[in-house]
Amino acid sequence: MILKLIKAVWFLSLVGFMAIFMYIYASLPQQVVIQEGVEMVSLSRDTVFYITLGVVALINVLVFVFSKVYGNSNEPLSVWFFGQIILLNFFFCTVLGYFNVLNSGENFEFDNLGIVIYGSVILIIIWAIGWPVYSLSRKIINKQAV
Repeated sequence: MILKLIKAVWFLSLVGFMAIFMYIYASLPQQVVIQEGVEMVSLSRDTVFYITLGVVALINVLVFVFSKVYGNSNEPLSVWFFGQIILLNFFFCTVLGYFNVLNSGENFEFDNLGIVIYGSVILIIIWAIGWPVYSLSRKIINKQAV
């Protein structure tokens, strides 16, 4: 049951990402600034579109590969993996939001957005550590039960 729920959340995160991506893509200028500072880095709008779409597609296709390899044989691992992809989709949304703000031409306090970006990275790291900790704890509990 929990796996079906997490699959639905993954699908909604992918649809949400696509909606946010299309909205932000429509507002980007022809030259998208990626980094400001001493040396400004920019890419064309089309390049940003194809790179972003390629990375997100590659990451989300892993869900189908993972499902094909493991199936439903290990439900906790599947739930963890789907959760990791959901968090990555959220991270991609925050990065796109950063690019949108950076290229909007408005004065914006970037410290507020930094908290969201770093928070999403911390969530990804915590979730990635979660499976090994869960797996190890299950082995220890099973050994104590015997």
